[in-house]
Amino acid sequence: MHAPVLLVIAHGSRDPRHAATVHALTARVRSMRPGLRVETGFLDFNAPSVPRVLERLHAGSTEGATEVVALPLLLTRAFHAKTDIPSVLREAGARLPRLRIRQAGVLGPSPLLHSALEQRLYEAGLTAADKRSTGLVLASAGSTDPEAIAVIAEIARELRHTGWCAVRPAFASAHSPGGFPRTGDAVRALRADGVHRVAVAPYVIAPGRLPDRIVAGAAEAGADVVSEVLGASPALARLLLARYDEARAPRALPLSA
Repeated sequence: MHAPVLLVIAHGSRDPRHAATVHALTARVRSMRPGLRVETGFLDFNAPSVPRVLERLHAGSTEGATEVVALPLLLTRAFHAKTDIPSVLREAGARLPRLRIRQAGVLGPSPLLHSALEQRLYEAGLTAADKRSTGLVLASAGSTDPEAIAVIAEIARELRHTGWCAVRPAFASAHSPGGFPRTGDAVRALRADGVHRVAVAPYVIAPGRLPDRIVAGAAEAGADVVSEVLGASPALARLLLARYDEARAPRALPLSA
């Protein structure tokens, strides 16, 4: 019996670094689980589109690809996870009757994301011993979804309990209903609180316009350390496989049958 295909669904971007990073991540996932078929589809800007990948899998369903786990490459449950992706999958499922499609959960929150985040900070020059004297700005892309905002706030609280002297959430986009400042303002607020070393951790998966805005805000405010995006980190690849396995559990209901 064939294992379900893992279809990683990325947003897509005009920035070529975005797709390159997504493909590097899915390549790492393949290397961690040889034999698992891993496909990548994009919602916008990049090819192949999610419907196109599903159509190709449906065309080959007589050869064994009859079940798909669709995994949103998203850190929080907001519009794309709640509305956009389910709609795309339902429409495809109605047209492709030989495929059983299950939507996996979003990636966050997870301790593996904390591990990936801190690994990037260490690669940027910090050490575990630096945490107690360093303020951290947890900079995400931004959302107006109350659930997503609450998750980011909770992650910041959890990170504070792992040894950082202070942690402030920030958004790359405009001020949110949750009151999160932009990256540069969060850096300045930590300075005003007397924090001498400030690090900015982009809580995003791939490069693009909003991650660049995080980096620019950090530089403008004089942050001491700015880490890279999560990218194709080993911890993130392990998390994709964990969400895939969870979606395969008997209690997971298919979007189409």
